[in-house]
Amino acid sequence: MPPEALDLSRLRPRLPSPLQQAEDERFARHGVRLLLKRDDLIHPDLPGNKWRKLAPNLRAAAGRTVLTFGGAYSNHLRATAAAGRLLGFPTIGVVRGDELAGRPLNPSLAQCAADGMRLHFVDRATYRRKSDPEVLAEILSAAAGDVHVVPEGGSNALAAQGCTALGKELRGAADVVGVACGTGGTLAGLAAGLGPGQRAIGFPVLKGGFLGDDIRALQLTAFGGPTGDWRLDDRFHFGGYARTTPELDAFAEDFEARHGLPVERLYVAKMLYGLTTLATEGAFPPGTTVAAVITGQPG
Repeated sequence: MPPEALDLSRLRPRLPSPLQQAEDERFARHGVRLLLKRDDLIHPDLPGNKWRKLAPNLRAAAGRTVLTFGGAYSNHLRATAAAGRLLGFPTIGVVRGDELAGRPLNPSLAQCAADGMRLHFVDRATYRRKSDPEVLAEILSAAAGDVHVVPEGGSNALAAQGCTALGKELRGAADVVGVACGTGGTLAGLAAGLGPGQRAIGFPVLKGGFLGDDIRALQLTAFGGPTGDWRLDDRFHFGGYARTTPELDAFAEDFEARHGLPVERLYVAKMLYGLTTLATEGAFPPGTTVAAVITGQPG
């Protein structure tokens, strides 16, 4: 299938995504204006950064089988499977944890299977080495046929290039842009797309402090070197990926009540909590406009 045959426009994405003002006294009392960049409204099955990262990869796949990676509750796997169903191409999900193979599928993996994704479970040691050429070759041999490989979380050079559109949509609208970070592709592209005088803050949802190197490597492959003004704030992972706390849940419930916005807990809540904390700490000078990127909806 030639690339032009895969017409993503027929999914009718809502682009540019809406930008909404949020009246919040925790920001206003410091002279800061808060905006919500509603990327969660781009598409019901491929919301937010999933659309922005997957779209260029799907065009490159040109109808071939797409093989990608994720954990048992991966939003990326779900979005890839949904894209395959909607656009009519095969998908394979390599899932971390071979112990899951003999168990009933959880709701996330069950949806992947219902959307036609073939699930391939691997042990955790193999999964950690999935980028090694030998390990990847073994995985691909089990897949059979011509496949297009998309990395975990969808973050590669194509994804980073796709996310530059997010930054471009925010040019002239905000001084600071906050985004949650899993694998770093969204921040890498967002920062590249912003204009002069704008900066991005990424809030990692995993522990470890390794993400900065990953983002720099992504920008090198996508853009030839570092680009944009960005930094990470590692204080708001709340214990790591898929972890929440009563404090975070209470914050998210309060934000939902204030703004009528369903707050996804594993990514979006942590980013919003981080921005609110920074505003309270006086990190943003009076007159600053902050945009929070709402990358997904509660699953």
